[in-house]
Amino acid sequence: MPDAHPILDHADVILRPDPSRTVVRPFSLEYPKAFQVEGQSRTQAIVDRVMTLDAAGLAAELATTTDSLDERHRDVDAMLVRRYEEIAATLAERPTANTAQQRLIGAYFSEEYSYEAAALFNPSAVLAHDQSTAPEGGVRFIVSLRGIGEGHVSSVAFRSGSWVPGGRIAIDPPSLVAVPPIIEGDSVAAGAVVTLRVDRSRDISETVLFPVLPSQHQGIEDLRLVRFTEDDGTTTYHGTYTAFSGSTARPELLSGDGSETFIMRALTGDAAGAKGMALFPRRVGGQYIMLGRQDSESIWLHRSDDILHWEGGGKIVSPRYPWEYVQMGNCGSPIEVDEGWLVFTHGVGTVRNYCVGACLLDKADPSKLLARTPEPILRPSPDERDGYVPNVVYSCGALALGRDILLPYGVADNFTAFATTTVDRLLSAME
Repeated sequence: MPDAHPILDHADVILRPDPSRTVVRPFSLEYPKAFQVEGQSRTQAIVDRVMTLDAAGLAAELATTTDSLDERHRDVDAMLVRRYEEIAATLAERPTANTAQQRLIGAYFSEEYSYEAAALFNPSAVLAHDQSTAPEGGVRFIVSLRGIGEGHVSSVAFRSGSWVPGGRIAIDPPSLVAVPPIIEGDSVAAGAVVTLRVDRSRDISETVLFPVLPSQHQGIEDLRLVRFTEDDGTTTYHGTYTAFSGSTARPELLSGDGSETFIMRALTGDAAGAKGMALFPRRVGGQYIMLGRQDSESIWLHRSDDILHWEGGGKIVSPRYPWEYVQMGNCGSPIEVDEGWLVFTHGVGTVRNYCVGACLLDKADPSKLLARTPEPILRPSPDERDGYVPNVVYSCGALALGRDILLPYGVADNFTAFATTTVDRLLSAME
């Protein structure tokens, strides 16, 4: 039964997974351990086979490959040559290959990956840097999304859109093309940085960030994107995400301008071992502030002088009501309002139902809880409960414009929906 006085207004905008959206990513392989011989790599064997093709065979294979890729990818020849260069650098001796051979070798070590074939969910929304085309009375925004493809591997995708409070939410049609980043670096250990160059994307919907490190082998999950403002007024996009290796999960940090370059760095310290960390949009008391869920049950608060290093911290919001008895966590970075810090929360209750609530933290001292919603403001509904993981609604970050709030949320680990509300409506539901 719908709420008599709903806190949220639901939009008719839905983002569903599209298996036709693919990105070309690196493909590599090796012999099983029992068949490995030092100095005889499987990569070298494949390269050697390509080099035996005569001109006619080479041209035929290359035409078949590039004709297929050209249908939905840009700058295919350059992309394949770049992949060849990566492969050549791993061989004991660089092949004497002409341009056609280089392109075909690059193709053998690439794969077309449908990065949102199974799901497109758990969004976070931020203001776009460029507001020159914003509608009157509204804003341009960017949504980060978790896409799931073959093997349940998670990648980060993006969409852009516009929103006028009290009016229309419009998502721009995504490009038909997805562009892989140019990857510089192979580790984020011990302060190392991996740079992802995305400047070849013509709009943000073309950018796809897929796992590039062993720590992310099974996915880059649930990016909590925030537009962070430094004390001097400059802004940077930061996003905490869960890097999942397939056996262990850890938080990492994505930073950048959103249009040309991102960098990936690991978080360190005894508090940096939990999922769901979310950065405040500015320093408080001269320090970075982060929300987390270190005990897998309550919302914690952490302070640090270093955005990458997190120690200690303490619980600030714990399960109190039946819909959150199993666990609580944040639904993205806090939003600064006149009354304090507005935090969307998630709670897990019976039959592993995920619901969304909200709480208010003190502006000067966010460790102080001022109020919270005793009931969910969003729960799985009869027409929005079925999917890959049923009975889940979940967000990774809302957007505020004045006293108006745009809340994108994932449904059943499957698709993304949108709702709006106001700060006053949320506060009126708290106690």
